[in-house]
Amino acid sequence: MSQPITIEDIYKLFEKTNEKFEQSRQEYDRRADEAKAEADRRAAEYDRRAAEAKAEADRRAAEAKAEYDRQAAEYDRRAAEAKAEADRRLAQLEKTVANTSRAVDSLTTRWGRFVEELVEPAVIRLFRAKGIDVKETYSRARVKRQGIAMEIDILAVDETEVVLVECKSRLSKDDVNEFLEKLSRFKEAFPHYKNYQAYGAVAGIEIDEGVDRYAYKQGLFVIKPSGETVEIINDSGFEPKLW
Repeated sequence: MSQPITIEDIYKLFEKTNEKFEQSRQEYDRRADEAKAEADRRAAEYDRRAAEAKAEADRRAAEAKAEYDRQAAEYDRRAAEAKAEADRRLAQLEKTVANTSRAVDSLTTRWGRFVEELVEPAVIRLFRAKGIDVKETYSRARVKRQGIAMEIDILAVDETEVVLVECKSRLSKDDVNEFLEKLSRFKEAFPHYKNYQAYGAVAGIEIDEGVDRYAYKQGLFVIKPSGETVEIINDSGFEPKLW
């Protein structure tokens, strides 16, 4: 027959249970402390590695920026040198062009005067042969009035007729067109000849291909070199235009 459970037995059982609970709690706390310590260790390790990685990244970024700045400075230096050299060469080129332009203008002027000196002595003879009885010539007739400035290379006149001669070392279509525009304004610039019959003539040592025929169709006399003098090349069927 079993003995009855006393209060003392229950108390002893409670003490044992409580002792086991305390042991479990202490084991839990120990493991929790270990886990926390391990977590702290790992967090510290992560922070350390992160700090090292950031420091390395910052170092590389600083190196990259320094290299970029160096290359940018080198580029700027070379660009400045290239611009300075380009400016120097451009200035030299502009000087050369200006000198060449002056030389060409001077040469063109001399050639133009040579053509005038070749043509002028023959003008009276040439146009009298064409039935235009001019009696005197004027070289480089200039006028400037009411905003109109004009120069005629050779002007051949009589009492009722006047012939304007444009002289070029090389005659181009543009030269012919410019002369036609000049003819259209001639009597406005030289009102003394407003009642005259005005004719136009172009002369050239060289004439671009087809330009002589173009001038012919515009009603202009065309003068070209012939031996030691010059001649009008318009045929007998030519009808000069009056301005």
